[in-house]
Amino acid sequence: MAKLILYYAHPGQRFSRVNHAMTDAVREIEGITRVDLYADYPRYDINVEHEQERLIDHDVIVWQFPLFWYSVPALLKDWMDLVLEPGFAYGDGGDKLEGKRVMLAISTGGPEESYCKDGYNNFDLRTLLAPLEQTARLCKMEFLPPYVFYGAVGADGEARVADHAASYRQLIEALRDDRFDPQDIEVLTSKVFTGQEAAE
Repeated sequence: MAKLILYYAHPGQRFSRVNHAMTDAVREIEGITRVDLYADYPRYDINVEHEQERLIDHDVIVWQFPLFWYSVPALLKDWMDLVLEPGFAYGDGGDKLEGKRVMLAISTGGPEESYCKDGYNNFDLRTLLAPLEQTARLCKMEFLPPYVFYGAVGADGEARVADHAASYRQLIEALRDDRFDPQDIEVLTSKVFTGQEAAE
């Protein structure tokens, strides 16, 4: 069984339906570590040594957040800037995260069709997430395909949100139990774990 740590970063949690439902769905899962960054560091006073120890102690890292200006919320960016430092995560002697797996669990305000060259965001989501993927690669981590909820702003129907949250729980449990072949995870993430099957 893999040791999984889930970092949740949402500066406006009380206004969230999608991320709130996702967080509730995984709250009772045994054998994972859950960290609410905005609860732990409301003044951005990140304990770098503690966070580095957490990372060393886990095999799978999940960053859950709403997409903010095509990137991560400010506190998660600050966390990355400080925690993933040279000599620890990359550079000379920076091999502490080598071989670990990392996944993004994100929600977007815009619908899926807006993330393409003809959409108003002009790029597909994986292109926009390239800096985060390269961060993982620089740290010698395996970057897994992201788990995405598109169109969180004005998301239609509680059933869609509930399906997504339930699938998220399945995904986290599967990552914890090391039940995925990395070759298959993109298909599983885009079909099984986005709730698309339930919608069809």
